[in-house]
Amino acid sequence: MTSFKLSLPAILVASAVALTGCNANNSEKSTATQQVTAQDAKAFLANTETELMALYNEVSRAEWIYANFITHDTSSLSAAANEKMTAAVVRLANEASKFDKLDLDEDSRRKLDKLKLALTLPAPQDPAKTAELSKIVAELGGLYGKGKYCKEDGKCLSLGDMTATMATSRDYDELLDIWTGWREVAKPMRPLYEQQVKLTNQGANELGYADTGAMWRSKYDMPADDFAKELDRIWGQVKPLYNSLHCHVRAKLGEKYGEDKVPQDKPIPAHLLGNMWAQTWGNIYDVVAPANADPGYDVTELLAKHNYDELKMVRGAEKFFTSMGFAPLPETFYERSLFTKPQDRDVQCHASAWNLDSKDDLRIKMCIQRTGEEFSVIHHELGHNFYQRAYNTQPIYYQESANDGFHEAIGDTIALSVTPGYLKEIGLLDEVPDESKDIGLLMKMAMDKIAFIPFGLLVDQWRWKVFSGEVTPENYNQAWWELREKYQGVAAPVARTEEHFDPGAKYHVPGNTPYTRYFLAHILQFEFHRALCEIAGSKESIHRCSVYNSKEAGERLDAMLKMGSSRPWQEALASVTGKPEMDATAILDYFAPLQKYLDEQNKGRQCGW
Repeated sequence: MTSFKLSLPAILVASAVALTGCNANNSEKSTATQQVTAQDAKAFLANTETELMALYNEVSRAEWIYANFITHDTSSLSAAANEKMTAAVVRLANEASKFDKLDLDEDSRRKLDKLKLALTLPAPQDPAKTAELSKIVAELGGLYGKGKYCKEDGKCLSLGDMTATMATSRDYDELLDIWTGWREVAKPMRPLYEQQVKLTNQGANELGYADTGAMWRSKYDMPADDFAKELDRIWGQVKPLYNSLHCHVRAKLGEKYGEDKVPQDKPIPAHLLGNMWAQTWGNIYDVVAPANADPGYDVTELLAKHNYDELKMVRGAEKFFTSMGFAPLPETFYERSLFTKPQDRDVQCHASAWNLDSKDDLRIKMCIQRTGEEFSVIHHELGHNFYQRAYNTQPIYYQESANDGFHEAIGDTIALSVTPGYLKEIGLLDEVPDESKDIGLLMKMAMDKIAFIPFGLLVDQWRWKVFSGEVTPENYNQAWWELREKYQGVAAPVARTEEHFDPGAKYHVPGNTPYTRYFLAHILQFEFHRALCEIAGSKESIHRCSVYNSKEAGERLDAMLKMGSSRPWQEALASVTGKPEMDATAILDYFAPLQKYLDEQNKGRQCGW
C-alpha cells in the first residue's frame, strides 16, 4: 500500500549515488559561490523545476508500463529512465549547494533544501568513491533480493514461502528453523554495510551535515537532535498500551507453547509472533482472540451479497470522498487504472496509488480481491490519490506530503472510517452490532498497528547510532538486539553474535529506505481521525466514528492536503488538529475499550521484561 508519485525525497531511496563527483573541484565551487546572487538562485530553481517535471513524467510512465507489463524490455526501459533521473537529481542537488551561503527569501531557501535533501545516500565528491558506493548499493540490494534459505535436503525456500509459513505455522521448531535460516542471507552484507556507512557519511559531511543520520533527520522542519527527542516523547505516550498488549500476548503464547519456551518475565521470542521480523502480530490473532469476539458480520460476505464487483468497490470508495465534498476522480482514472489481475501477463499486484503527470492523471494499481480487507485498502489508496490531486497546483518541489509520514497516514485515516456505522450508511450492513462486539475488532487492529509502533521507531534509531559512530561495527548486532529488547520486548530465540548481521534481514536496511515515516504514519492517522471526528461533530466513540458525509471535515482536510510540503509539517498538522505538536493520546482514546479489557486480563500477571 503505497503512494507512487515521484516526489523529491522519494526519488532516490537507494540509488542516489551516481555522478556526485561532478563538483569535485572545490576551488571552482568556492569561486562560484562567491559570484552567485539571489537572482541566480531563483533562475536555477525555475530551470530545475522545468527539467524535473519532464523527467518525472518520463520516469512515471516507464515505471507504470513496467509494473503493468513485466518483461525484460520494460525492465530495461524503467532502469534507464531511473538512471537518467538519478543522475539529474544528484547533479542538481550538488549545484543547489553553491547557494548555501546566500541570504535568500524563505521560499527559495526551502526549495533548495528540498533539492539537497532529496539524496538518501549522499556520495563523496571523489568519483572513485562514488563508483564504489554505487557498487555496494547494488550488491546489498542483490544479496537481499536473491536471498533464499536452502535446507540440508536441498530444498530452497524464498522469502515469500517463509513469510507464509511464519504466518500460519504454530510449530515452535519449524518457526525457529525458518527464522534462523532467513538471517543467513544477511551475513555477507556486514562488511559492505560498514564501508557504505563510511562513504555516505563522507558525502553528508561534504554537504554540511554531521553524518547521514543527521541529514535524514534534517528533513523534518526542526533541528535533527530535537526531532529524535520528539519521537521518543511520542513513544512514551503509547508505551503503556503497548506494554499491556505485550503482557497479554506473552501470556497467551506461554499457554500455547509452554512457559519454558515463553518465560513470563522475559522478552517474547521473536519467531513466535507470526511475522519474520515480529513487526506486526496480526497473524497470531487466533492465539489471543477474546471470547465471543465475532462482530456478527463479515464484510467479504456482505460485498458478495450486495453484488459488489471490483469496479463497484472502487466507485464505493470514491463516494466516500465525494460525500465529504471532494470532486469526483477524472474519468481517465477508470480508463487507465489496473483493478484486476490480467490473465495474459505478469504484473506487480502490490497495491499502489499513482499520479503520472503531476496534475490529474491519477490511477491505482491493484489486483483487487473481493474481500473486506481489500475494500479498506481501496479507501486507503484513494486517500493517496486525493492527496496527490490536492497538491498538484504547488511547485514541483512541494508536490509531496507535509512530511514523509503524512501520505500513509492520510490513507490510513480514511480506512479508519470504514466502520460498522459506515457500512450501514452505504447499505452493506442492516444493523450496527452492539459495542460489546468491538473488542475483537480492536484487538485485531492493535495486533498490527500498536505492535508495529516500537519497531517503526527502532530501525532508524539503530541506523542513526551507526551513522553517528555511537554504534561501531564491532557491535552492530548487539546494538540491534538491545534496541529490539528495549523498545519491543522481543528477543532473539537463539544466541546471536557479531558473526551475524540481523538488521540486514529487514529489506529497508540493505535497501537504504528511511523507516521513521512508518512510525509517524501510525501516530498521525489516529490524530487526524480524532480531529476530523470532532470537526464532523460525531457523538460516537472515536473507534466507531466515520467522517463519511461530513463536508466540514472534508473542507478542513482538503485545505491541509493542498499545502503539500510548502510549509513546515507542524503548520499542516495544526491546520487540522489545532496544534503543531504530534499527540499520541488519540491512539489511547481509540483503543480505550481494549485497554480496559487488557487490564482485566492482565490482573495477577507479571508484566514487563
